[in-house]
Amino acid sequence: MSMYSSLSVYKASYDFLVQMVAMTRNFDREYKFTLGESIKKETMEMIKNIYRANSSTYKKQLIETARENIEMIRLDLRMLQDFKQLNLRKFVFLNEKVEAISKQLVAWKNSSK
Repeated sequence: MSMYSSLSVYKASYDFLVQMVAMTRNFDREYKFTLGESIKKETMEMIKNIYRANSSTYKKQLIETARENIEMIRLDLRMLQDFKQLNLRKFVFLNEKVEAISKQLVAWKNSSK
């Protein structure tokens, strides 16, 4: 078992969280405390699930839960873009990060069979 903090999926998820905290500051008040908080909480839950999966013998279910977290994040990002809180450039940038995390989770799940 490797240290969770050295996992690339952990690093990517943590970097995404840092970027979301910074971007949330610029959202309108209404979205800052709804969708912005939702994304931050889902991301923190995902990071916790990554940690739990790394230290567990039952990785598959925990990785699947982390994948559910990333899909909820993807939905919230879409809503932020629809409500004009993210311009297209930021939306694409964040979605590329989300997609990279999602692919890493799928690969990890497949390799832990």
